[in-house]
Amino acid sequence: MHKLGYYRQALADQGVLIGGDIGPAAERYVSGITYDSREAGEGVLFVCKGAHFLPEYLSSAIGGGALAYVSEREYSTAGGAPCLLVSDIRRAMAVIADRYYESVWKKLRLIGVTGTKGKSTTVYYMRAILDEWMKAEGKMPSAVLSGIDNFDGVVEEESHLTTPETFELYRHFQNAADSGIECLSMEVSSQALKYDRTYGIIFDVACFLNIGEDHISDIEHSDFEDYFSSKLKIFGQCAAACVNIGTEGLYRVLKAAEGSPKCVTFGISETADVCGYDIRPSGGGIDFRVRGCGLDGEYAISMTGLFNVENALAAISAAYCIGVPANHIRAGLKRAKASGRMEVFKSGDGKTIIVDYAHNKLSFETLFKSVKAEYPGQKISIVFGCPGKKALGRRRELGIVAGSNADMVFVTEEDAGEEPVMAISEEIAGHVASCGCECRIIPDREEAIRQAVESAPPGSVVLITGKGRETRQKRGREYIDTPSDVDYVERLL
Repeated sequence: MHKLGYYRQALADQGVLIGGDIGPAAERYVSGITYDSREAGEGVLFVCKGAHFLPEYLSSAIGGGALAYVSEREYSTAGGAPCLLVSDIRRAMAVIADRYYESVWKKLRLIGVTGTKGKSTTVYYMRAILDEWMKAEGKMPSAVLSGIDNFDGVVEEESHLTTPETFELYRHFQNAADSGIECLSMEVSSQALKYDRTYGIIFDVACFLNIGEDHISDIEHSDFEDYFSSKLKIFGQCAAACVNIGTEGLYRVLKAAEGSPKCVTFGISETADVCGYDIRPSGGGIDFRVRGCGLDGEYAISMTGLFNVENALAAISAAYCIGVPANHIRAGLKRAKASGRMEVFKSGDGKTIIVDYAHNKLSFETLFKSVKAEYPGQKISIVFGCPGKKALGRRRELGIVAGSNADMVFVTEEDAGEEPVMAISEEIAGHVASCGCECRIIPDREEAIRQAVESAPPGSVVLITGKGRETRQKRGREYIDTPSDVDYVERLL
């Protein structure tokens, strides 16, 4: 444990401390850190943050024994409790967490993956590769933090955020280190980079998959430039960079990656350092060959979707950067599965039902392109929705992509949160209709899936996107337990 004065000095050293009187409390020890007033016990340092923060939360924390609070302003409700005033609460949180957990991330090999689509799949490919390597070395399996779920050796849970908030992130690091885990793969979102959730952390490898317009709203990124520049921040905190040579804005991405000590490109272009070629669908998976960086040879993945080859090449490149032998890379990729990604089901009358997490314009475009290549000439139906109060542009983008590529669209609930499901659905449906595609709004997700599957003609494809194996829906401010899309499909079939 460290004294409160230690944290004050750390914040001052990082240039975020702007005031606050802590007096004799400087010599008292901080027993814990939290921004949840329900966790604020004796000696805890409480952080005032969040769009829904209320002064009464601080009163509750102080009443529960909190030693002091960190905030961008003073509160009269604190009753004169010691306060550390900061200019940027999110960066302050990263500094506090790093000092409290004594830079525990340094005990781990960290692989960070960012991009508009493919992060989860790449992270799960990476996890499988690392698990093969660790098993061969007689060591613990690797940890993973993704938009699907988290595993750190202690906690195994379904996730709500692509990248956890800073305090939770460090808890996962500490759990992994305490469990004897050496490697951790994680998704790094644009929001995490913009708001400094990973500030101060150095990734052993930072992997940049692609960039497309997404998360543009008043509460996320003001415009595409803000989104893109946030993604590029990852190159300022890594020892090695892996870049998809097929990404939009390649010159700018490579320019940003110049600051990394090492940079490896990957992709299906012959100019890539790690090049994938001779790509062949094979028995519910894909075979392909690789050349470059001493990785030459045959590889295979057990997932459909031609776009997954690029995700596999990303994992191959990242594994190469940290010294994983090629035989473990091959073995890991071959058995890797990303739960809820391109899960394929067959009905008795020859329909193909695909459950996937695709949820933005780039992933929708790629999914339709891949499905049309793998199931040529077949009619396509799709079930999807959009979240409430974020990524508002998706309603137009997904409506147009679906309306332009599908034969039938079913719009339904998808984490509507504090917005009415019907309002979101009607907005999407208007864009679908503008493309001349038939569209039905069915707010109940299970019923939407049932109607989509039952009404689809034999031999057609039904896409169910957005939720995969997630078992919760955000309604209001709460996450409500629900069956997953896979559960709905299996029950129906």
